[in-house]
Amino acid sequence: MRRLGWSAPAGVLLTIAGGFIYAVTRELGVIALFLIWVGLLLVFLYLYLNFQDIVRLVSKRSTRYGANTAVMIFIFLVIIGVVSAMSVKYKWRYDFTKNKRYTLSPQTIKILRSLDRDVEAIAFYRSDERTRQAMFDLLKEYSYYSPRFKFWFIDPDRRPAEAARYGVTSYRTTLIRSGGKQEIVGFESEEKVTNALIRVLSDEEKVIYFTKGHGENSIEGLEKNGYRAAKDSMEKENYKVKELFLMGVERVPEDASLVVISGPKKDFLKSEIEKLKRYVSEGGKLLVMLDPAGLPVLEEYLEGYGFRIGDNIIVDKLGQIFGTNYLTPVVTTYSKEHPLTEEFNLATFFPVARTVEIKDEPTKGNYTIARTGPSSWAVTDMSALEGDTVEFRPGKDRKGPLGIAAVTVLRIEEKKDEEGGELEKWAKVFVVGDSDFANNTNINLAGNKDFFLNIINWLNEETSLVSIRHKEYGLSPLVLTVTQGRLVFWLSVVIVPSVVVVVGIGVLMRRRWS
Repeated sequence: MRRLGWSAPAGVLLTIAGGFIYAVTRELGVIALFLIWVGLLLVFLYLYLNFQDIVRLVSKRSTRYGANTAVMIFIFLVIIGVVSAMSVKYKWRYDFTKNKRYTLSPQTIKILRSLDRDVEAIAFYRSDERTRQAMFDLLKEYSYYSPRFKFWFIDPDRRPAEAARYGVTSYRTTLIRSGGKQEIVGFESEEKVTNALIRVLSDEEKVIYFTKGHGENSIEGLEKNGYRAAKDSMEKENYKVKELFLMGVERVPEDASLVVISGPKKDFLKSEIEKLKRYVSEGGKLLVMLDPAGLPVLEEYLEGYGFRIGDNIIVDKLGQIFGTNYLTPVVTTYSKEHPLTEEFNLATFFPVARTVEIKDEPTKGNYTIARTGPSSWAVTDMSALEGDTVEFRPGKDRKGPLGIAAVTVLRIEEKKDEEGGELEKWAKVFVVGDSDFANNTNINLAGNKDFFLNIINWLNEETSLVSIRHKEYGLSPLVLTVTQGRLVFWLSVVIVPSVVVVVGIGVLMRRRWS
């Protein structure tokens, strides 16, 4: 006979009540402690008074089987709990979408993994804001790749004082903060968040100068061969872009982090070449993009660094497969030994290009960065391009692969430092046999934009930005054939509903007859 049988359930209920109060208040107050203590005393009292009955119950075979089952269930739940806890910290995810639209770009991941300082993202969204979840998911992805990236949300309606403290006066606003600098992001866009992240991490705003006065592509030009889109892309990566009239200055400005010569139509004066020589000799960075044209002074200057610049035009019929023409070489082969292109795997297109090569000497920093495919060839006799058909001429034309971009690195020695060590600077000269690949018409073609910006970032020693950028994806409609459309119609509109109706009628009639 059980003694005080009510004490066990009463004790359990009191213990649960005390635990619930603690869970809500987060304080082990007098009431919570009293309920837990009295509950435990009642349970112990029940166990003491009914000890013999409990022993007999435990000794039964059915009890042992039940205990084994309970233990197995407990172990299973523990395993599930451990796996769940580990999955929170150690995640593995895979994006099955065709264009990886739910995965951060390699550039963003590279920046996050190289963070050397803490970054905060403070998002100001109403709790019922429709786009709040999209920003939450995006910022969560950022925090996954770096413990230094932290974020939280503030509802301006519920916490107006805190919103005012940060100077935020509008909804759907996110502050990216680091090291006393902050940037505002107004939309749920990886591109905008990453650009803001780059700006707050940059210690200085580097200046890129584009030369003018020789028929170069204009950085303000909105026409097809203009460079306005390229300028906007560089400014998004925290560069300041200016024009440079070399004939009107004594020397290249001291704040120049990079000088770009883009598609000149007229040759440079020797006095201008001397200014470029001085700039490079002091550790400057130079990017030259040459279209097929005779520029003997500029070409001779570049050949002094070891470049071989061809007086030719590259023909590549592979371009016709991609919807362009045979004067647009397609490049898919890049130097895997150079940090600029070791992970680059996108096709690039160079409309009306010439060959640019250099003898590969890694110890000297000389690399031919990009090459055309074996189906290409270089034509030196322009009359060969006048006919309706263009074919390779053995003995006259040069068969591919052909170099189309090359780089050299020059070691500039400096004076000794205080400890007797040698201070060094490194100058870089990069030459591409085409300038049209980065104009307004072609910069968004395949990998052209990434290749151009990677060159800019590598020359500016912004290695964390050398990667593949996020693509803005539009709609991805599901296009069905006529047969597939009919199949979907019959399955969803006819077959499945009719089967459900017939089964329902059958069940109803069977119940009535039984």
